Amino acid sequence: MNIIIRKETKEDYQRVEKITKLAFSYPDRIKRGKIGCPYEHWMVHELRKRDGVLALSLVAEVDKEIVGHIICSNAIVKKDERTLPVLNFGPLSVLPAYQRNGIGKALINSMIKGAKELNYGAILFFGRPEYYPRFGFKEAVDYGIADSEGYNYPSFMCMELIPGYLSDFKQGRYYELDIYNDELNRNLVKIYDNTFKERL
Repeated sequence: MNIIIRKETKEDYQRVEKITKLAFSYPDRIKRGKIGCPYEHWMVHELRKRDGVLALSLVAEVDKEIVGHIICSNAIVKKDERTLPVLNFGPLSVLPAYQRNGIGKALINSMIKGAKELNYGAILFFGRPEYYPRFGFKEAVDYGIADSEGYNYPSFMCMELIPGYLSDFKQGRYYELDIYNDELNRNLVKIYDNTFKERL
């Protein structure tokens, strides 16, 4: 399978949101108990609207058809009154029919490469702890970083792109965008999801 990774364009927006919706809501995924939010397509939509938060957005093509997508946003690690810019990524989406064919792997590797080229010092995010360590991600606790409430768990992961980048921020806390707060955005998500269904 020939996979081409490129930057997302405005012409890709609707297709990408459909892929994201399908990737996180198809019955087999739910049956297998995969983690994820059914409103990930709204997150992608919202990231594009906010000034200064969208850092990197890539699509995967097979036979000139978009079949996958990864999006990154700016986040921070905070300690005392100091803040350190870091990169957050997610969601990562691949059409169900194309999963387990190396598309997610190609998107992640391209994202890491792109983050380095943009001079990001570290990537932090929440995801599947059984999947991402193969790319070099470790639990954030290994770097002394906790989530915004001071907790650590296996799904909270990190990768330093610049060695020692986080060393002065041990015991710091990670803050991502409020769009990832399901409770805060529940009503906005419902409104958008209703209009989105009309376009499927």
